[in-house]
Amino acid sequence: MKIRTSYLYGLIFMVGIVLTLLWMYKLMNQTVPYVDQWTRDLVSRLDNTEVYTMFRWITELGSSTFTIPFVIVMAIVFWWLYRNMLPALIFSLGTLFTHYFNVAIKQLVERERPSILIAANAEGHSFPSGHAMISMVCYGLVAFFLSKRLKGAKKKQLVQVFFAGLIVLIGMSRYIINVHYLTDVLAGFFIGFLCLFGFIRLYQWLADKQASPSRG
Repeated sequence: MKIRTSYLYGLIFMVGIVLTLLWMYKLMNQTVPYVDQWTRDLVSRLDNTEVYTMFRWITELGSSTFTIPFVIVMAIVFWWLYRNMLPALIFSLGTLFTHYFNVAIKQLVERERPSILIAANAEGHSFPSGHAMISMVCYGLVAFFLSKRLKGAKKKQLVQVFFAGLIVLIGMSRYIINVHYLTDVLAGFFIGFLCLFGFIRLYQWLADKQASPSRG
């Protein structure tokens, strides 16, 4: 059963990589996806509205100004909760890796942003959204590690739903304030989820090795 599950996870992972590469190839050839053509009008309607103002605040939860101290604090919290450095290392290094992975993809694709907003960390290339991708890993790992220490299914579900909602709001804020195309955000979610899945599996593998050290 475990072998079949591993094959299924591997298949999902490979399909995800292939779809992402095809998406990147299309953008590198300067083809504008239909989704972006259809959804540009909504953004212009939301400009200078209360919705825009709300999402302008939400987007700060994915900025480096907030996430860097947040990661440091939560790494300390995880070390204290688990009495083990592994969760803290996976969380902090996973978030850091995702940042540089995002930068590398942006340099490869070189898609221009719909607009530049330096105050919202919106400069440089557009695809994929760093806020969506990094938030998926950062807050996804927070939800994972906190849930493992909670007792009771309802508490775990509440934590997971809260952080899932936060991830969606942060990612969509980049589209609402017009510093990313919708496909940038969707790709950020997708690639971020693949990274999150990989880091969780890595943690589980390393935790199992710690619990069952090799003999002799």
